[in-house]
Amino acid sequence: MPFTDRELKVYEEIKDWESRLLSYEPNDFQLTYEKYLENAFSLLPDETQKQFFTLVDSWMFHLHAIIQGSQLQLDAKQRVLTAGRIFSQDIEKIEDMRKLEIDQLQYIAQQQIARHRLYSFTQGGLAGTGGALLLGMDIPAMAVINLRAVQLIAMTYGFEVNTPYEMMTSLKVFHTATLPQRLQKQGWETLTTEIENVSGTYFYEGNEELTDVTWVEQPVQQLLKAMVITIFRKKMVQGIPLVSMAIGAGANYQLTRKVTDFAHHYYKLRYLSDKGDGPLEY
Repeated sequence: MPFTDRELKVYEEIKDWESRLLSYEPNDFQLTYEKYLENAFSLLPDETQKQFFTLVDSWMFHLHAIIQGSQLQLDAKQRVLTAGRIFSQDIEKIEDMRKLEIDQLQYIAQQQIARHRLYSFTQGGLAGTGGALLLGMDIPAMAVINLRAVQLIAMTYGFEVNTPYEMMTSLKVFHTATLPQRLQKQGWETLTTEIENVSGTYFYEGNEELTDVTWVEQPVQQLLKAMVITIFRKKMVQGIPLVSMAIGAGANYQLTRKVTDFAHHYYKLRYLSDKGDGPLEY
């Protein structure tokens, strides 16, 4: 069916966001930093690099499955459906969410996004206390929070992430969203190109490799954050390490903000693509 005026407005907003993403130009420091990381990682044997990235990919697949099958996520799925029934009594399964209007879906998605940004902020604050256990759990916890947020945004827009295609797509959205902005262009273009061929697809037929040397920067940033927290954790304000807590909370919030913003724009585009008369122009 043809787009409504409101859907056209949302599509224009997505295109404006996409234009800013694709036109982003890194500065000299970012390029130097990227080259340094690539050179440092290239010192490892090729087989070791391959094993490392294969291990990370496998870990992400298993983490996705664990989150998807957890009771916490099943309960969240039911809350998404319940929120959808506020606007339409015909909502029985996740795919039915596509019957709702774009503003209704955006409202439900924003609730999920706000909740997970709060989770991330809280997790960062706890990690910022400098405890060894909390710091050690920070990277796995952030992976869970952000991957779970991507899954719930996908379900809000009517895409059940338990099929092979949607599982792989959500992982690629998560992976691309965690990349530095200067490296997101290629991932976004790949994702939007695949939208044109998604109709009726159950199995994923594209490249199933997720991580590579370009993704290493994100874990390195998390490790640097942990080092800064360790340095500042002894800076107490009335017995509370406020500086390190602020660093942890702020860094985690910004990461989740980046991930949810990227995922939200992608799944809005998927929704509009499925609803429109033909493929959208990318």
